[in-house]
Amino acid sequence: MQDIVDQLQARGATLVAISPQAPSYNLKVIESNKLGFDILSDPGNAYSAKLGLRFAIPAEIKEIYQGFGVDLPTFNGDDSWTLPMPARIVVDQSGSVIATDADPDYTVRPEPQKTLQDVAALRVR
Repeated sequence: MQDIVDQLQARGATLVAISPQAPSYNLKVIESNKLGFDILSDPGNAYSAKLGLRFAIPAEIKEIYQGFGVDLPTFNGDDSWTLPMPARIVVDQSGSVIATDADPDYTVRPEPQKTLQDVAALRVR
């Protein structure tokens, strides 16, 4: 998504990511990846849950994560062992949801070009 930030801004759009990580970890991600957009913290994945996008990590996957040193309770600041599904939501200036893309398969990510197309369609409305 970083690759299209300038194009989104040129269209008057703002890109914001939402993550269950604690703000300090989100800041590290922003700085280490030189991101041109903000990452908001969603403690306990509460907002993701309201959107129907939160899922619990199965026990066998939790063991694998722990084996690799992935410590979600530390990163996320809670012991829920939940993550949000990758999703993209385009919202217009009135707050109406114009487009969504979400997939329970974490390897399927919203395509940046689709985001640009959805934002471009806002001007047509």
